[in-house]
Amino acid sequence: MRNYEDLQVWRKAHDLTLAIYKSRRCFPREERFGLTSQIRRSCASTGANLAEGCGRRSDGEMARFVQIAMGSGAELSYHLLSLEIWALFRKHLLNNC
Repeated sequence: MRNYEDLQVWRKAHDLTLAIYKSRRCFPREERFGLTSQIRRSCASTGANLAEGCGRRSDGEMARFVQIAMGSGAELSYHLLSLEIWALFRKHLLNNC
């Protein structure tokens, strides 16, 4: 069994999760239970899957959870991109409508 806290990637995922949760006031109010919730969940899932993989017995199981964590990271990346596009669209609407 590995100690997930020794993994640099886990520490980075954990720091990002804390930053996302601390910045919740910066997210659009109307997206609090939609996109914002998805961002928090996918972010937390990345570190959680790395930790779970470290608790498994074989390297194959660890690799499987690393792949799942990578999927959560890709999901987070997409949600953050969506949030950026949403913010630009909203700015456009406010300036042009």
